[in-house]
Amino acid sequence: MASGIASCRYDERLFMKLSISARIAESFLSKEAAALSLSELADLAVTAGYDAVCMRASQIGVHSPPDEITAARELLDARKLSVSMVTGDFDIVYNNDNGPQCLRNIRSHLDLAENLGAPLIRTCIKTPADISCARRAADEAAERGIRLAHQCHAESLFETPDQIVDTLQKIDRPNFGLIFEAANLDECGQAYGPEVIGRLAPWIFNVYLQNQKLCADGTVTLQTWCRGPVSFDILQIHEAGGIDFDAIFEGLSSIGYDGVVTVHQAGSEQGRDHSVSAATRTARYLQTCIGPRADAG
Repeated sequence: MASGIASCRYDERLFMKLSISARIAESFLSKEAAALSLSELADLAVTAGYDAVCMRASQIGVHSPPDEITAARELLDARKLSVSMVTGDFDIVYNNDNGPQCLRNIRSHLDLAENLGAPLIRTCIKTPADISCARRAADEAAERGIRLAHQCHAESLFETPDQIVDTLQKIDRPNFGLIFEAANLDECGQAYGPEVIGRLAPWIFNVYLQNQKLCADGTVTLQTWCRGPVSFDILQIHEAGGIDFDAIFEGLSSIGYDGVVTVHQAGSEQGRDHSVSAATRTARYLQTCIGPRADAG
């Protein structure tokens, strides 16, 4: 393997479904305007070998007209792509103070998920006052057989494993769980390997993957509640020197995880062609970790 390119050294194959996030069609800091149409994103997913698309509001959200939602479902169905999860509005994406409003207006998000055939909805929780809303939203979602989840995320009640466990235990709903995401734990100075994955195992509904290298003079600086500002450089998932994906896959294997793994990498500022190339290389790398495509055999 060429220098600077990671290889998946973990020997056991996990046989998961590989999903690509609509974030690949967004820049890192501007998450509203899509650089690729949904048709282009879907074609990329098929060509690169993904099984599903993780839908975000930059493509289709609760603001989208019904005919656009229907057309999106038909487009993805024609390409035999499922929707692994929906993030229905921009406040959730930006993790801002309005993000938890999704829990208070969960019906529109449930309608969106149902119309796209998505089994999972990403939510946002910022304060303890949001927990009772999460319970009510989960109860309403359960009536439709839909699950809710929150990403490991800075500036939320999901910054550290201790917070995550405490918050999910307080919500106490079997259909409310976690989107495990190592990069945010890394930013918050937290471990994310097998021990942490084992601790969080009862709640892991989805896995997000993105890559970065923490450094004092990094090109991106984000705020955390537990550490203040944290700087890092963005790496493509197949690049070495950042997140330890071997540790992640070892942990997922140890808990028997067989769900969705989502490439949650931002689009390249170098343009569409670079994003397409990176998505393809990422899929090839991850397929060496997760085994054959879900529809094989």
